[in-house]
Amino acid sequence: MACAKVTGMMANTVSAGDGEESVRARAQQVGGGGSDGYRDTDSAPPPDLEEDEQEELHEYVWTVLTGGYATRAQLEELAREYLVSGDHRPVSTAQARQLVDRMWRERAAEQAAWEGETDPERLSRAFAVLEAAGITARENFTCCRTCGTAEIRGAGAADARGFVYFHSQGTESAAAGHGLMLLYGGFDGTPGTTAAVGREVVTALTEAGLSTVWDGDPGRAIVVTPLDWRKRLTG
Repeated sequence: MACAKVTGMMANTVSAGDGEESVRARAQQVGGGGSDGYRDTDSAPPPDLEEDEQEELHEYVWTVLTGGYATRAQLEELAREYLVSGDHRPVSTAQARQLVDRMWRERAAEQAAWEGETDPERLSRAFAVLEAAGITARENFTCCRTCGTAEIRGAGAADARGFVYFHSQGTESAAAGHGLMLLYGGFDGTPGTTAAVGREVVTALTEAGLSTVWDGDPGRAIVVTPLDWRKRLTG
């Protein structure tokens, strides 16, 4: 899928101002119109898909859902559009909604058993500290490194010294259990400032209770690992 399409569906950016309490408050609003917190949806026949297409669709929607940044409306659009080819639209709006609602229920049931602060909440807490220190910190920012690098300068305060972010592909990697790659730098473009920002990022993450892998080289990304990606549903 093209960058613009992915961005519109999934890159639901969270700024460092969205702290743990606001994230948890939104997580409490995951319900819809039904008495059990979910919308009543008309039963729809399953889409007419080959087995491999069905597996691919289910796997991708689940990956984005567990990433934790997409709303149900965004997930429904993704499910409806993911397998479109020309005029061939194998998944209807009702079928997409039914698929997403079922997966949403499953994840919400898992979420109900979570206790205490999760690793994504620790990450948000570290990003809030960095934002307050003059480093633009963004979660799930754009679809890829190219877009993120082009847009991060305008995403924060005009007097920010530097930046740190991860894009939606990084979110998917974290949700799949592969750790999280953080991209960072100084807005003056010098290796010295970039390395200094990297050290601040590692310190903030460590103080929030997260582990990192980084050798101090400003040309290398910081990897948060191990990471238990239990991101609460928020929309």
